Amino acid sequence: IEAFGGQALTFAGDVSNEADVEAMIRTVVDAWGTVDVLVNNAVITQDGLLMRMKKSQWQEVINLNLTSVFLCMQAAAKIMTMKKKGRIINITLVIGQVANVGQANYSAAKAGVIGLTKSVAREYASRNITLNTFTLDSGRLGLLEEVVGLVEFLALNPAANTSLGRVFTVDGGMAM
Repeated sequence: IEAFGGQALTFAGDVSNEADVEAMIRTVVDAWGTVDVLVNNAVITQDGLLMRMKKSQWQEVINLNLTSVFLCMQAAAKIMTMKKKGRIINITLVIGQVANVGQANYSAAKAGVIGLTKSVAREYASRNITLNTFTLDSGRLGLLEEVVGLVEFLALNPAANTSLGRVFTVDGGMAM
């Protein structure tokens, strides 16, 4: 980011831990005075068939892939609602739409992010805060350029001001 003329901060923490999320947001506000854009993109998998899955496997995946999105959105939205402006972008994988054997926990978490995005988009629409998500196929070549372009559009382009609760799919037709 800095090599391209931007500013960046690093923060070590666990985005599924409320205290760490609040400290991260505080660090951003202390450095830049506000939060304009939040991109949620944390991922963990612990695959296993449902009949053999331990509750700890279920909970760890739900915590990092879904609860972290809730915590980060809630913390950033506190800042965004005060200024009545902000953009939240949640990145998921297509597994939340098409599912995979042995990934019940992961599929549930990613599908949950989609539902969470749509619901919270309705809550914050009147406050000029947009929330959107997009699903990816992690095996696609050229994906990085496509993702960066879509994040840039949703985060910065005035044409995205009315994009609320949308699920954009960048998966080469995998979810068709």
